[in-house]
Amino acid sequence: MQITVLGKSPSWQDADGACSGYLIQEDDQVLLLDCGNGVFSKLRRVVDYIDVGAVVISHLHADHFLDLVPFSYALTYAPRQQPVPVAGWPGTSHPARPKLFAPAGARELFRNIVGCWGNEDLIEHAFELHEYDAPDELAIGAFSVKFCEVPHYTTTYAVELRSNGSRLTYSADCSPNDELVQFARDTDMLLIEATLPRPERTGERGHLTPGEAGDHGRRAGAHRLVITHFSDELDAGWAQGFGGPVELAHEGAVYAV
Repeated sequence: MQITVLGKSPSWQDADGACSGYLIQEDDQVLLLDCGNGVFSKLRRVVDYIDVGAVVISHLHADHFLDLVPFSYALTYAPRQQPVPVAGWPGTSHPARPKLFAPAGARELFRNIVGCWGNEDLIEHAFELHEYDAPDELAIGAFSVKFCEVPHYTTTYAVELRSNGSRLTYSADCSPNDELVQFARDTDMLLIEATLPRPERTGERGHLTPGEAGDHGRRAGAHRLVITHFSDELDAGWAQGFGGPVELAHEGAVYAV
């Protein structure tokens, strides 16, 4: 399994960066895990977007799904996707329509957002939309996918992907919790958020610090830890609280699991 970081920013993008998006590949199988602001452009540098077989969204915050909008426009209006010849493209009777897996309530939310300026069914027309819940286990091409609900400001799921004996666990966004520790037990790679230099001042938790991310990784016995969902505005000493071996995600990073 190969993981390419397309975007690792938090809810605001790094300079020339993108929010959450991770390209997962196994042989000719291509899956996109989250699709936040700026991810579609980064995706196009790595693979042809019509080769993406499925997209999995961890939760319905804009920085994890908003680039489904330009992705949908490409699938709907690109010359190569039309039934008749356009601009040198021969036309096709089988346009790409990837599967899209998103938490319950996604269809209504997507319609409400896109309907503000255009056709409310843009996303569900471009993608084959399926809503999932935590008990669901999915077979998506070469990947086995499981979910675990984790505490955040909205319903959010950590995601596990398995393929050919390899296992990736993605924390999504979360506050400190034991559920993720159990879900990620002995995983080959834990891709975990570490958004904050210190806990939220309000007392209402929704994210992790590097030290908390490290604690989750150690307790889970993860073989490899990569922290993500952090801003380029944090200084070089920000991750020192991790307390153990750590890799910092950066755009374009490629991991073999």
